[in-house]
Amino acid sequence: MSTIFTKIVNGEISCHKIAEDENFLAFLDITPLANGHTLVIPKKEVNYIFDLEDDLLSGLILFAKKIAPAIAQACPCKRLGMSVIGLEVPHAHVHLIPLNSMSDINFTREKMKSSQEELKAIADRIKSFL
Repeated sequence: MSTIFTKIVNGEISCHKIAEDENFLAFLDITPLANGHTLVIPKKEVNYIFDLEDDLLSGLILFAKKIAPAIAQACPCKRLGMSVIGLEVPHAHVHLIPLNSMSDINFTREKMKSSQEELKAIADRIKSFL
């Protein structure tokens, strides 16, 4: 059975896309920890990030590296954090999260509730810096 991320890749579920190429996709988290919280995934469905082939793993990080400055410009922060958790969706992914304090990357705290219009505006702002 396909993961929710594979359904996003296949266009079965919509997302607020930030960037895409033939191997990777970046889109906003719909329950973000901070404005600009972006998920970066390989299009190939692999459950565990360390099961990715070396070229896919390195490509994922390099793809995220290209997007990170645009997120930081669009959503001013002290630092852009990256996290790999891997428990919530069985599809390898990294979280890029604007940080102003250590608590901003605490996945146990309550998530933001953003409207589709707010998410679209944030995605458009990030894309304007790419």
